Amino acid sequence: MVSVSVESPQRTEERLRRVIALADLVVHEGAWCFEESPADRPPALGDDTLAVVRDGDSWSRLVPLTREHRDVERFGIFSFHFPAELDNSGFVGWLATHLKAELGTGVFVICGSNRARGGIYDYWGCPVDLLDDAIATVKALRAG
Repeated sequence: MVSVSVESPQRTEERLRRVIALADLVVHEGAWCFEESPADRPPALGDDTLAVVRDGDSWSRLVPLTREHRDVERFGIFSFHFPAELDNSGFVGWLATHLKAELGTGVFVICGSNRARGGIYDYWGCPVDLLDDAIATVKALRAG
């Protein structure tokens, strides 16, 4: 269930630092990219597919970068699964703001749900060359 907190900015910061410290963090190996296909041709899903989204014109599938991928943006990927009992409302904006301030770059976030693991999870993408710096920022936030 989505929760909306009404709290002071200081309380939000404290709560989200607790959330990031308790979330299950995974750094996904290698470089990743988006493969696109027309809206009338959904992509095949394989074990290497992390996410699939679509708009009115096309499908976009997040997959490991291979030699066949030319002229595509390359991303580093990390993910969080959140404990069910924690209120993670505002997490995406909070962490994205920290990463922008620290790294000077934006990120993309794709969210999903897995009730067996607590509910909402997020895949985060940043330029692959900044992945180590992004993870250092995340680890510093997790350490308090």
